Amino acid sequence: MSEPGGIELSATLRRIERAAGALATASVARMDETLPWFRALPADQRSWVMLVAQAGARSLVQWLREGGGSADSTQEVSDEVFATAPQALARSISLQQTVALVKVTIEVVEEQVGALAAEGEEQRLREAVLRFSREIAFAAARAYARAAESRGSWDARLQALLVDALLRGDSPDVLASRAAALGWSDAPPVAVAVGRSPGGEVAAVLHTAYRLARRIGVEMIGGVHGDRLVIVFGGAADPLSAAGTLLPAFGAGPVVVGPAVPSLDEATDSARAALAGFRAAPAWPTAPRPVPAADLLPERALAGDAEARRLLRHDVYALLARASGELLETLDAFFAAGGTLESAARALFVHPNTVRYRLRRIAEVTGFSPLVPRDAFALQVALTVGRLDPVVPLLANQPVSVTSRQKST
Repeated sequence: MSEPGGIELSATLRRIERAAGALATASVARMDETLPWFRALPADQRSWVMLVAQAGARSLVQWLREGGGSADSTQEVSDEVFATAPQALARSISLQQTVALVKVTIEVVEEQVGALAAEGEEQRLREAVLRFSREIAFAAARAYARAAESRGSWDARLQALLVDALLRGDSPDVLASRAAALGWSDAPPVAVAVGRSPGGEVAAVLHTAYRLARRIGVEMIGGVHGDRLVIVFGGAADPLSAAGTLLPAFGAGPVVVGPAVPSLDEATDSARAALAGFRAAPAWPTAPRPVPAADLLPERALAGDAEARRLLRHDVYALLARASGELLETLDAFFAAGGTLESAARALFVHPNTVRYRLRRIAEVTGFSPLVPRDAFALQVALTVGRLDPVVPLLANQPVSVTSRQKST
């Protein structure tokens, strides 16, 4: 029969069963009349809504037959309403819009209570429909929560695959297809930041990074690899400053930003530089946070990064050798004198002002000033690497291109 407050298994249920199809059709027609955004939906999505409406009518009958149902059966019956629609519906229609659809459907059913309920059952049916509408609303919330969780897990896996492809240097076609699936529009410039992951669920870590990226209006793709968080971001006029905004997404420790590149196709270079810098960053305990990977060239070279050695060899040592033999001689004397300008001048038998001029020339040619302790360290490593590794001779007519370091990525 029924539990207290329910309605009897009488002619009312049979009338509702017979009218289920008509109720669904009338509900969709009312949606079309009253909800402009519903009229704009593609035909396939409108058909999904019709399926949900029909399932809702059938579930109402089942729910009434059980007299309002227990808590478990009520959830099961109401959840079945949304099981008929694909998960894509949750991506096409917002939860707020779904609630509006439920409201329209309930209004249509309430208008038909007089025709559907057996004599004397009108009020009970009306109350039962209101209780069932509440359960449907909860079911909609659960359906959207499951869709969001599934989408978040899938996006996290897809982002991890994209970051892996970047680190491996996969073809641009592979990168483009995976990025397109994530909605990446490739706004330039693109840079990669690497730091320690704060731990916890990957989806939660990436959600924090997304929230921060949206705040400054930049695109973002991320992945957690072991204990490292790798973030690819694009569209920031100043990538280093943007990385500073993203710092709360990282765990403790250094955060290294690779050089800015024009597009995702070239982001492999930025990612490799950032990873190499992250591995070498412990050797510079007082490094800023975030720090450009280019500022870690000496540490990266000492840690075995071949690209850092190449940059120091070709963009520092070779340029000094090509510019003038006096610059290398002056730099050796300056370091041998412990950074004392007058002592270097005596060793070279020149005036101190000549040493000053040459040191300024060294800074202009390489981007590193011997008078700055941090830069002096980089120059010393460059001299060592340049003399240990053979340098391809620069042609006399080859233009000089200083690419050794940029203070900002």
